[in-house]
Amino acid sequence: MVSQAIHPRVMLVGQAPGKVEAGSGKPFSGRAGRTLFRWLERAGLDEAAAREKIYISAVTRCFPGAHPSGRGDRVPTRDEQAQCADWLDAEMRIITPSLLIPVGRLAIERFLPKLPLNELIGTRRVVEHESGKSVVIPLPHPSGASSWIHEAGNKVLLERAIELIRAELVSLRVVVPGSGLSQPRAKVIQG
Repeated sequence: MVSQAIHPRVMLVGQAPGKVEAGSGKPFSGRAGRTLFRWLERAGLDEAAAREKIYISAVTRCFPGAHPSGRGDRVPTRDEQAQCADWLDAEMRIITPSLLIPVGRLAIERFLPKLPLNELIGTRRVVEHESGKSVVIPLPHPSGASSWIHEAGNKVLLERAIELIRAELVSLRVVVPGSGLSQPRAKVIQG
C-alpha cells in the first residue's frame, strides 16, 4: 500500500521482471535499467530520485524466462498478462497516476492503440482508465535486445519522448526546471 506521505504522481510500467530483477527484487536493476535511468536522468531525475518519486510496476509479475533464441527475455504470453492484469489494475487505482510511462511494446499496448512504435514514441496522449485519466508518454524498451532505437530517425523520437516526460515532470513539480539536462533540448511537438 502507498503511504499518504509518499504518494507518487508518476507511474512507470515495464513488461516483466528480468532475470536480474527476479533475483534482486528491485525493478530495472539490470542492464536495461541502467539505460532507462540514463533516459530519466536526462528528463531531470537521477536513479535515486526516480526510484523515490516514480512508482515502478510491470504488466506481468514473474520472470518469464529467457527467449528461446537466447537473446533477451521471453515475452509473457497473453494468458500470463491476463493472470497479472488485476495486480496492475489495483495499483492503478491506488496510485491514480497523473503521468503514466509505459516502457516497451507490451506495456505500451496495455494503454495505447496497437500502432508502430515510431507513431507512439515521442507523443503525449491522455487516456482514460478505471482509476481516472493519465497523460501517457511511452518509451521504447531499453534492452540491448531491442533494435528499434538503432533504426533511422528513432533516436530523435526517443529524445522527443524524454523532453515530453521532462515537461510533464516539471508541470507536476516532480523536478525543478533546468535540472538534469545533459544534452541539448529536443524540440517538443505536441501529440
